[in-house]
Amino acid sequence: MCSNARLRGLFHGVRYVIQNRIPGDFVECGCALGGSAALMALTLRGLGASRDLWLFDTFEGLPAPTSQDPDFEIANLFTGSCLGTIDEVRHLFEELHVSDRVQLIKGLFQDTLPTAPVFEIALLHVDGDWYESVKTCLDNFYDRVVPGGMIQFDDYGYWEGARKAVDEFLDSRKIRAPLTRVDYSGRLLVKPVCTSEP
Repeated sequence: MCSNARLRGLFHGVRYVIQNRIPGDFVECGCALGGSAALMALTLRGLGASRDLWLFDTFEGLPAPTSQDPDFEIANLFTGSCLGTIDEVRHLFEELHVSDRVQLIKGLFQDTLPTAPVFEIALLHVDGDWYESVKTCLDNFYDRVVPGGMIQFDDYGYWEGARKAVDEFLDSRKIRAPLTRVDYSGRLLVKPVCTSEP
């Protein structure tokens, strides 16, 4: 479900974080069948790195978008898609022998992210599609991303709600760090040491 360019972005992101000794866990919000998260886990293993990998998902497919999504009528047609059950995703990691430090957290982001015991994030992959989902990810996890850590957005160039949530958040925080284009949809942000300007 993820393009080759966005998968390469995650691969290079993992390598960058480990090679530069950036502390923290790896977090993916919206894992579907678990493919992109499995790539991160395999890359960590290949680098001999041991980090926790947190996967947040409903494991029941995409929730419905809201009126905050400018393309609601089209987005609503995708409710329930991108489904990977928690058992399917768990089995994938077990089959690849990379399940030992993977945490699968089931539920809506609004319910699970605020109390998640994730304190430092080195790499955050935001793949929530809709405005409310992406906004919730940033509201709860941006401040936990360490300076120099990376955030990859999967849907910025595709779903209008995702782009709206990212743009509003960066503007509200006065974050001027550039969003690097990964492909037509993906964008990458390296969290600056100073996150705002006067």
